[in-house]
Amino acid sequence: MKKLIFSLAFILIVHCIFYINNCEAQWVQTNGPGGFTVTCFAFSGTNIFAGTPYVGVFLSTNNGNNWVNKGLTNLAICALAVSGTNLFAGTASYGIFLSTNNGNNWTEVNNGLTSSTVWSLAVSGTNIFAGTYSGVFLSTDNGNSWVNKGLTNLDINSLAVSGTNLFAGTSLGGVFRSTNNGTNWTQVNNGLTNVNVFALAVSGTNLFAGTDGGGVFLSTNNGNNWTAVNNGLTSQTIRALAVSGTNIFAGTSAGGVFRTTNNGNNWTAVNNGLTYLNVRALAVSGIKIFAGTYGGGVFLSTNNGNNWTTVNNGLTNSTVWSLAVSGTNLFAGTNVDGVFLSTNNGNSWSQVGLTYKGVLSFAISGTNIFAGTNGNGVFLSTNNGNNWSQVGLTNRTVYALAVSGTNLFAGTLNSVFRTTNNGNNWSQVGLTNRTVYALAVSGTNLFAGTWDSGVYKSTNNGNNWTQVNNGLTNLNVYALAVSSTNLFAGTGGGGVFRSTNNGNNWTQVNNGLTNLNVRALAVSGTNIFAGIENGGVFLSTNNGNSWINKNQGFNVIPTVYALLIANDYIFAGTGGQSVWRRSLTEIIGIKNISSEIPSSYLLEQNFPNPFNPTTTIRFQCPEYKDVSLIIYDILGKEVATLVNERLHPGTYQVNFDGSNLTSGVYFYRLTTNNFTETKCMILSK
Repeated sequence: MKKLIFSLAFILIVHCIFYINNCEAQWVQTNGPGGFTVTCFAFSGTNIFAGTPYVGVFLSTNNGNNWVNKGLTNLAICALAVSGTNLFAGTASYGIFLSTNNGNNWTEVNNGLTSSTVWSLAVSGTNIFAGTYSGVFLSTDNGNSWVNKGLTNLDINSLAVSGTNLFAGTSLGGVFRSTNNGTNWTQVNNGLTNVNVFALAVSGTNLFAGTDGGGVFLSTNNGNNWTAVNNGLTSQTIRALAVSGTNIFAGTSAGGVFRTTNNGNNWTAVNNGLTYLNVRALAVSGIKIFAGTYGGGVFLSTNNGNNWTTVNNGLTNSTVWSLAVSGTNLFAGTNVDGVFLSTNNGNSWSQVGLTYKGVLSFAISGTNIFAGTNGNGVFLSTNNGNNWSQVGLTNRTVYALAVSGTNLFAGTLNSVFRTTNNGNNWSQVGLTNRTVYALAVSGTNLFAGTWDSGVYKSTNNGNNWTQVNNGLTNLNVYALAVSSTNLFAGTGGGGVFRSTNNGNNWTQVNNGLTNLNVRALAVSGTNIFAGIENGGVFLSTNNGNSWINKNQGFNVIPTVYALLIANDYIFAGTGGQSVWRRSLTEIIGIKNISSEIPSSYLLEQNFPNPFNPTTTIRFQCPEYKDVSLIIYDILGKEVATLVNERLHPGTYQVNFDGSNLTSGVYFYRLTTNNFTETKCMILSK
């Protein structure tokens, strides 16, 4: 009877369960850092949509507490609008996209739309209006087709509907009005002394226009006459307007949010908690007011702007240039938003200083955290980033930092500097007129990777330098890493080079690297990771002799500026997609043991078998294909994913550790798009 049950279970496993995918065996985006730009909002019931530049559309179903990316990730989203169950997104250069399922899928709807940049969208009944780089377009069939409705020589920055009136705010042309859905237009600028109109809003019979440098104007007669209403409005470039009851809110480019309760006669700044004052979008939902900022994400106020709180969890598209770890603390240095701290491996982040500074490099020395910045020198924190003090090299760009004993070295735009007292004093120690992008320490050797001049070595703490470029055919060195007696150099255009004799000779090691612009390197034992420009992450398990793509899980293959190995994870700091992480055990589990091309696919029996608790599985791939190797228990439940990536032809070996499993029969299955094989193994404890 037991034999029959086992046979049935095996048939069930073979025929039914191998459609399961393991979402953990890949890169996962961490929740931050949150240095991003929000350009527009839209509401549909309890759904809030936020449009961003080049990171796509995000959805929140809980008032911004959490956000999920909903696609269009390579496009600049300029406008969003909801019509029934339809969500429209206007983009820069790619026209309009439509989603009928809350952003899960998008369809390009540009038939008849002759302008590819859409700055604004408005809905009036069954009419959808699009304000573009060259006029207004109308669709009456949910975007399936568009008709040009005039103003063809103007940028349409904003659209507003008031009863049967349609208003268009333009660059250089002021405000236009149509009473027949855009068939005819009348310029209505009397009293409008600034004709660059970024924003329009309707409150009852009042029409407000936000301008570029001229503040806010009010019309009480459908635009026939305008009056400037700027008392108290100290920042007069208006990017957004929103109405909430008797309150009118203005989002400005430098002064944050202003509020008026008397139709603009008086304005009051309402910025308590709003740490980013360049406000690009405003939206009102009941008592909730959302502000989309340049570089700071989304802020929420529930008391008419008196107080603001950030609501950015999951809304992540910061550019991360540097990563560092100190104990259980993980630090991320961003392009313009300073330093962020995570104490839980990236599940959540908090901003810890150096706001508005680009942080290019970190170094940890005991409890001291040093940050090298873009144009602002070196900063020191002794309390996990809560406070920072500038410690020299003022006005310099610091690309690299390295610690060797009591020495801290800084690689700058035009030299190497050294301090022996935590930055109180600095000495220039050579490589004058050299841009130093990377520093690495190996024993008593200090290496510097430079732009245009390759690698230099110092054996006396930077007092003297020797150029060590024999065999280094590309001299633009972005990254350096040390692994035992091996020194690796990542270059801009030449890929990876390896030296086994402290830089005296170099060998190019690029087999499998599909992009040769290497921005970051990291080492874990004998495993070498390379962060690639527009190429993600590659791994070598044999000192660079061959490389394997490790990009499973990335929504869009990113540029990786920083790599860090900490707490059993590898972290990747990316351009525009913040920080991602992946289990270190999972990512290094596979080894390429032969690059000779096999004649066919082959899955070998694991050895030893039975095993306790570890075993080895070998397999062969004759083609460059996506490959998965998954472990299942007797009931068909997936218990481990050992491989889930695209592999080059060759023979591979992967280890499986069953220490957390009970004794019994397990199955492992190798799958590609044209090959499948399953074998049985026994765990006996």
